[in-house]
Amino acid sequence: MKVQPVSEVKNPVRTDQFQLNKPQITFITGGIIVAFLLGIYLFTTQEITQPILLLLGLLLGYTLFHARFGFTSAFRRFMSVGNGEALRSHMLMLAVAVTLFAPILAYGYSFFGAEVNGYVSPVGISLLVGAFVFGIGMQLGGGCASGTLYAVGGGRTVMFVTLLFFIIGSTIGAKHLPFWTEDLPSFAPISLATSMGLGYGGAWLVSIILFGMITWITIVVERKKQSPKMASVPSEKGWKRILRGSWPLLAAAVVLAVLNALTLMTRGTPWGITSGFALWGSKIAALIGVDVASWGYWQGDNAQALQASIFADSTTVLNFGVILGAFIASAAGGLFKFTRLNLKNVAASVIGGLLMGYGARLAFGCNIGAYFGGIASFSLHGYIWGILALGGTFIALYVRPLFGLSVPKSKDSFC
Repeated sequence: MKVQPVSEVKNPVRTDQFQLNKPQITFITGGIIVAFLLGIYLFTTQEITQPILLLLGLLLGYTLFHARFGFTSAFRRFMSVGNGEALRSHMLMLAVAVTLFAPILAYGYSFFGAEVNGYVSPVGISLLVGAFVFGIGMQLGGGCASGTLYAVGGGRTVMFVTLLFFIIGSTIGAKHLPFWTEDLPSFAPISLATSMGLGYGGAWLVSIILFGMITWITIVVERKKQSPKMASVPSEKGWKRILRGSWPLLAAAVVLAVLNALTLMTRGTPWGITSGFALWGSKIAALIGVDVASWGYWQGDNAQALQASIFADSTTVLNFGVILGAFIASAAGGLFKFTRLNLKNVAASVIGGLLMGYGARLAFGCNIGAYFGGIASFSLHGYIWGILALGGTFIALYVRPLFGLSVPKSKDSFC
């Protein structure tokens, strides 16, 4: 049975009574073969961490698609009708993440002797503007950074447009970043653990209290607004649900937190996405004669990445893994199918992709690098990113209908 995703169009078909499709064995096999060959290539040409990161990316992508774990839809549901179910799964994910990150960052645990550093970034105009712009962009583009990757893996055609312009926006943002960070007001990075004298134990306790408060607020708002419930997703029953169908959001939240911690211990930094987009776009720009090496963004530590193979870039490898993992998960559920394009959803994807790409560079990351990775690293900028992205989401609620995109309503039976 065909079911329109609530996030895509006005007046979607709304039903939670439908069966899971049969597995697409050919696609599953093809996805596994591609992943295996890429893993062999990385093993023979790159450092040992790269094939491991590919595996982690595969698991991240499989989990994201398998649970339909969203950031864009979570923000939209809460800002439009007060449904906080997905936001509460974020709080669980972050609670597990800070519990794992605290000892890793405090003692420098890593698998291959890499220096371990969290994502702790400056707080300034660039963060405020970038996160707000990203919040608008993800609501128009149809998904955040992780959502774009796993939707591409799932065959949602319009998200290829979003990804293309995400890359373009990120590249433009890389060129402009020195203006935003050097010419405009900016404060030094603030860590709850190291900047405020709390230590990682104290920062962990403060974080858990904050997550609990946010959870309580979502419950209060949900009850006051009598919010519609989230729509269910087709799934297998019993042990088959591990491989096909849908995982509960809370289960996926725990898995994503564990995988992020493993990523931190493998490469020395948490999971990130959009720096890879800036690299891809800059390399393409260099090929057509643009002097990207002279940009401030590509000076210092970043200069080596610009000269090296993209397969030496750990974020790129993770991104490829997420796409492949989502592809395999969608095929396992019998759901991989290219969708139709129209002028309105293409226009929304172009604008949304550009805004997300540009905003992510200004804000030192996206929903993964800044929000998930930043908060898990005890960085104040992660919390500010979340607040500003919610603000951008609120504005986007009034813009989405112009492009034929739906917005949940209080009288809906589910959202």
